[in-house]
Amino acid sequence: MIAHLQRASDTAGLLVYLYGPGERGAHVSPRLIAGDGHGAPIELLAAPGSLPYLAHALDAPVERLGARAPVRATWVCSVRSDPHRPDLTDAQWAVVARRLVSAVGIAPEGDPDACRWIALRNQPRQVHVVATLAREDGGLHQGYRDAFRLQTECRRIAAELGHLPTAPHPASRAQETSAPAPLITIFSEASGSVVAKDANDDLSALILKHAGFRQIEDWHGRRHRLPTTTAVADRVAIASHAAEMLRAARYGVDLAPSLDVARMSTPANPLGPYAAGAALLQITDCIRSAENGADLRRAVDQLLHPEHGALERVREALEAASEHITDLDDEAYALADRFGFAAEFVSSAQSEVVGSEDELRRVGGPSRADTRTRSSDQPASQSAALAVSPASAKAEVVSVSGIEFMDARAAARPPRTSGPRR
Repeated sequence: MIAHLQRASDTAGLLVYLYGPGERGAHVSPRLIAGDGHGAPIELLAAPGSLPYLAHALDAPVERLGARAPVRATWVCSVRSDPHRPDLTDAQWAVVARRLVSAVGIAPEGDPDACRWIALRNQPRQVHVVATLAREDGGLHQGYRDAFRLQTECRRIAAELGHLPTAPHPASRAQETSAPAPLITIFSEASGSVVAKDANDDLSALILKHAGFRQIEDWHGRRHRLPTTTAVADRVAIASHAAEMLRAARYGVDLAPSLDVARMSTPANPLGPYAAGAALLQITDCIRSAENGADLRRAVDQLLHPEHGALERVREALEAASEHITDLDDEAYALADRFGFAAEFVSSAQSEVVGSEDELRRVGGPSRADTRTRSSDQPASQSAALAVSPASAKAEVVSVSGIEFMDARAAARPPRTSGPRR
């Protein structure tokens, strides 16, 4: 039993094709065999003259999403059975369809807010399952790993039906002529980036590419790495999926426990309630794992964007804290001033890196070795001493002229008015 998964953007057009004659008249007696319209009368609408209404019934949750709706919101799965085995009845195919939409999460059993779906037959030994990805509660079905889950469930159904071929007698060790495949290691680097090493043949490289890894060849040799923008939860899921496929291809895989879905529960936020700190840690990971100036610029932009960057958000939060302290307690003006000064220090820090995008884009170019040589001549303590904190920068400027300090703040952001402090 084999499943073929597709996505479409026109539910009505898809239904017209499935209920029509098909290519070279291959479609015979199209009919609905199962489905769930969450109150919509799909059984009555599943007729050639009512297909636009059936499509509208399936698309209703998608239309409610408005601008959040995906472009290709129609999920199509075509399942074929073994042509050398007896065909299944409509009732058996209906059970197969329900098991598949439940296995991938389109319509889990007992979920009142699941996606709407139908299953129809128009050819022998085949069923088509059509669903829309919007749930009744306004959520969206995430289709990551749907293909893998479909094939796993299809294989399980085929085994229950007795359609799987009998495994041949295993060859003796003396008859085996192929050399054992090397052990492939999948682990997280110190920066958090996920890397697969020792996948040196074309088959293992193809499997890793299919899972989502990107092949890299440099002075470290041939290796595969996940894009640095991959979310932490997706890193674990992709690494586990890659390990499953490699093991199915009879490769030995050493998967780090922190990347093994089967050996770990849902990872909790290591910083507990400090979600903002966790988000900044992700930005730090992206910066450390940047492989060129363009990657570094994109990661640093998360900090420096003039409207949405992390530094601007921190400045606004400190400024808001300063103003709200005064609102809550007129006598706490000294504490409010401290928060206000802290916001101004962040503005000063922003001004130091204004216009750095072009320079970051050139980082890692031909002159990188020369720059690294020059910087290595300075002791670590001296380099650290050259990193001036915002507080010390303010102290230096104020000691020279208060006017210069105000100009630096104005360069970082538009001027603002604030109420008098007592």
